[in-house]
Amino acid sequence: MRCARVAGLVLSLALLVTSLPGLAADPYEINVVLSMTGPGSFLGKNEAAALALIEQNTNKAGGIGGRPIKFVVVDDQSSPQVAVQLTNNILAKNPPVVLGSTLVAACTAMAAMMKNGPVLYCFSAGMHPEKGTYAFTYGVSTTDLIGVTVRYFRDHGWKRLGIITSTDASGQDGEKSIDQILALPENKDMSVAAREHYAVADVSVVAQLSHIKSTSPQAVIAWGTGTPFGTVLHGAADVGLDVPMSGSASNLTYAQMKQFGPFLPKELDIAGLPSITLGSIPPGPLRKAVQDYVDAFQSTGVRPDIAQAISWDPGLIVVAAFKKLGLSATAAQIKDYISNLHGWAGANGVYDFRDGSQRGLTSKNGIMVRWDPAKDTWVSISKFGGAPL
Repeated sequence: MRCARVAGLVLSLALLVTSLPGLAADPYEINVVLSMTGPGSFLGKNEAAALALIEQNTNKAGGIGGRPIKFVVVDDQSSPQVAVQLTNNILAKNPPVVLGSTLVAACTAMAAMMKNGPVLYCFSAGMHPEKGTYAFTYGVSTTDLIGVTVRYFRDHGWKRLGIITSTDASGQDGEKSIDQILALPENKDMSVAAREHYAVADVSVVAQLSHIKSTSPQAVIAWGTGTPFGTVLHGAADVGLDVPMSGSASNLTYAQMKQFGPFLPKELDIAGLPSITLGSIPPGPLRKAVQDYVDAFQSTGVRPDIAQAISWDPGLIVVAAFKKLGLSATAAQIKDYISNLHGWAGANGVYDFRDGSQRGLTSKNGIMVRWDPAKDTWVSISKFGGAPL
C-alpha cells in the first residue's frame, strides 16, 4: 500500500513538472555533418543557417508530436577524412538519418559507411547514389545541369567549347558529366576546342586559359566551386578571354558575385534551380514553395540564394518524414518514405523519387540564368530544361 502511495506521489510530481510553463521535452536531435570551415564553408555556413531556420519554424509550430527538434551540426573542415571520423562518432548513436556533408568527396566517403543504413541525405549535386540504397542527395545532378548548359549553348550556336576543370572530386565529376553530355547524339556537332585542368590550391591558371584562348572557343565551361572558380574567372580576365562562361550551380551566391565583381565575364551563364528564379515560375505549388522559401529568409533580413536552398528541401523532407512516421521511425521506414515521395513541391522543384534517382529532380528543373550586375541578381535566360525563351 505504501509502495502504491509512493508511486502515486512520484507520478504526480512528474506530471506537475511537465505541466509547468516554459518546460518541454528534450529536443530530438538530427545529426548533420557540414563544411563550416575550409573551402566549402561558403556553402556549409549557409546550409547550417537554413537548417536552423527550419528548426525554429518547426518548433514554433509545435515541433514533431509536441517535441522540439534540434539539428546538431559538426564541422568536417571540408575534409573527407574528418567527415569519416565525425560520422563514426555519429553512427555510434544509431541514428535513423544523417544529413550532409557539403562537398561530394565527403558525401561519397560517408555513403560508403552507410550502405545498410542509416539514411544519408547529402548536400552535393555531384554525388550519384546507387538506386535503392540508403543514400539520397540534393538537387538536379551535375550531369543534368551540364546537359541544360550544353543545350543552351548549342541552341545559340556556341559549338566550340573550352573546358577547364579542377582536379578534386567535384572537378572530376564535372569533367565526366561534360563528356557524357557531349557524347549524346543531339550534341554531335559540339566539339572541345581545348581541355585544361587545375588544382584547387592554384593561385593562377593563366597558362591554361591562355591555351584555351588560343583555340578560339565560342564558350567556356569552367568547373570548380568557390574560390577556385574565382581563380578561373580572374585568369580569364587576365588573358582577355571574352566569351560566355559557365560553371557549377554551387557558385550562384550573392557573396561570390560581389567578391568576383571586378573580374566577372560579360556573360556568366549558369544552369540554376527554381529557388533563384522566382519571377520565372508560373502560379502553382512550385511558385508557392519558392515564395515561402524566399519569405522565410527575408523575414530574418537575409536575401537567400543557392547556398541556403541546398539544405532547405532536404531538411524539410526529413522533417516531413518524421511528422508522418513519428520520432521512433527507423532508417528503413525513412528510406521507404523518401523513396516513394512524389508531387512534393520544394524550393528546388517538384520532387518525384520513384524513378530511383535518389534525388527526386531531373533536368526539367534546371534553368539557365545570367548574372546581371545592374540588377544585382540573376535573370532567367532560358525555359526550364534549357530551351530558348
